[in-house]
Amino acid sequence: MLGLLLRVLPFWVREPLLIALGSVLGVRISYLAVHDHDLVAAGLAAVFLLFTAVRVRLVVRALRARRNPAPAASADGAPGDAVTRAWAQAQVTAPVTAHGAAPGAAPVATQGTAPAQIPVPPPAGAGSPPGPAAAEKEPNPWGQAVAAVAVFGALAAALWLAPRVLPDDVNAPRPASCSDTEDEALPAAYAKTPRPVTGDELCEALNRPDLARLLGTPSEIATSASGTSNTAALTDGKVAEPEAKVTFDTYTVNLSATYNELSTAQYVQLVKIAGDEVEKHLKTLTVLGRPAFLSSEHTMKFEISFGGEGSSGPVQEGPLARTLSVALDSKDRGGFYDITVWSESGALPDDAVLLGIAEKVLPTISDRSAL
Repeated sequence: MLGLLLRVLPFWVREPLLIALGSVLGVRISYLAVHDHDLVAAGLAAVFLLFTAVRVRLVVRALRARRNPAPAASADGAPGDAVTRAWAQAQVTAPVTAHGAAPGAAPVATQGTAPAQIPVPPPAGAGSPPGPAAAEKEPNPWGQAVAAVAVFGALAAALWLAPRVLPDDVNAPRPASCSDTEDEALPAAYAKTPRPVTGDELCEALNRPDLARLLGTPSEIATSASGTSNTAALTDGKVAEPEAKVTFDTYTVNLSATYNELSTAQYVQLVKIAGDEVEKHLKTLTVLGRPAFLSSEHTMKFEISFGGEGSSGPVQEGPLARTLSVALDSKDRGGFYDITVWSESGALPDDAVLLGIAEKVLPTISDRSAL
């Protein structure tokens, strides 16, 4: 499309437009090359600036040619005034005809001499020397230059206004969607559990459009979202434990459902037995009319090496995570949801953030909870 426009545009529109584009790109890339110390960008900037210099020289030569036009050339390349002089000389030295007169000359009698031949100018319009055809009137170069600047300004305005005029859903990056694992067979524990949810269902409930706003980072979008239908560890595959995870640049949110017979009250007792360090972060409360508690625990960090001389590193203590555990039902007959938030930097949101997520997310899956 650009090549077609450059071929169609007149000279005095095309060249100023190319000079403007080459200048802007050359200066911008030069700045980036100096700022980033990039040799490739420096070479590219030199190419643009050289291209611009060539176009400027071409325009300058064209302007000089218009101000000082050269003599028109004849068909064989000789200047037009040379052709005129040759024609005049041919008229003066024309050979005498058999009757003693040159073509186009009148005889004049003189005493004792032969009649001299005086050239007679040819009639008007007859035998006139060849000359250049009248040059067609060309457009005003200044007008074309102004038109080029107008075209360039229109293109720049269109590029600047496009993100503001187009709908937001066209320009905004798309958030991550939940992976589809419906074709995978569920573990046998799900068939033995009354009305369990799957990892995909938890992912759809957690991956809400307003989740980033609930986390306090409204400008972020989800970079990944996934759900798995697993079973709880150390239960020999007898306890269903689906989970979902949504990752942002700042925080990662995990939602899981554990379908066991352990109530939240019993779970709180187990947390207290774990030690004073865990107990001081423990806080009991009620969420959506159900028993709940807040707890903190460090995540696990480990490295896996695929090939090479290095090997997998030992398991290390990762950043602190904050978890809100909510009973599956108001009677606390066993089982709970866990909403966990953590970040790579170790920063954690306020507890009110977890409560806000629970109040928005859990009601969307409450009808599928165990009775």
